[in-house]
Amino acid sequence: MVLRRRAAALAAAAVLLLTPAVAACSDDEPATGNQVTSTAPPGMTARPSDAGEPDDPAAARAEITRNWTAFFDADTPAAERVKLLENGEEMKDVLAAFAGNPQAAATTAKVTGVAFTSASGADVTYDLLVGGNPLLPDSRGTSVLQDDTWKVSVKTLCGLVKLSGVTVDGC
Repeated sequence: MVLRRRAAALAAAAVLLLTPAVAACSDDEPATGNQVTSTAPPGMTARPSDAGEPDDPAAARAEITRNWTAFFDADTPAAERVKLLENGEEMKDVLAAFAGNPQAAATTAKVTGVAFTSASGADVTYDLLVGGNPLLPDSRGTSVLQDDTWKVSVKTLCGLVKLSGVTVDGC
C-alpha cells in the first residue's frame, strides 16, 4: 500500500512537471465515453449538430466549468474530488497522491471551452495553471455525465498520470 501511494505521489508530481506534453495525448477520433479528443477553436463546431447535447446545454456547460475548477483546486476536500471524478471511488489512491503533493497546492484549471459530443459527454478545453501562470494552455480532456453529475473523466486524469511514466492502479 505504501509503495502504491508513493508511486501515485510520484505520478502526481510528474504530472505537474510534465504537463506540456498533454497536448500530444489527444487524438482525432470522436469522443466516446471517457476518451480524450481534440476540440475545434472557439466559435467553430467540433462535432456535427446531430451529435446530441444535454437538455439544458447552458446549465451543463456551467456545471462542467464549476466541477473542473473545483476538481483541480487544492482547497477542494478529497471527499469532494472523489465525487467530481468519474469512478472516483476507484481512484482514491491517485487522488490522495494529488492532495499530498506540495506543487498541487498551486495548481488550478480554467475551463476555456466545452463542446458536447453527446447528451452525456463533452470535450473540455482548459488551461492548467500553476500559481496563476499557464503551465499548459489549451489542454484537452473530457467530461462525462455520471450519476447526474458532470465529472472529470478518468481518461483525462489517467492521461496526465501516464505522462509521468509511472503505472498507478486504476489508470
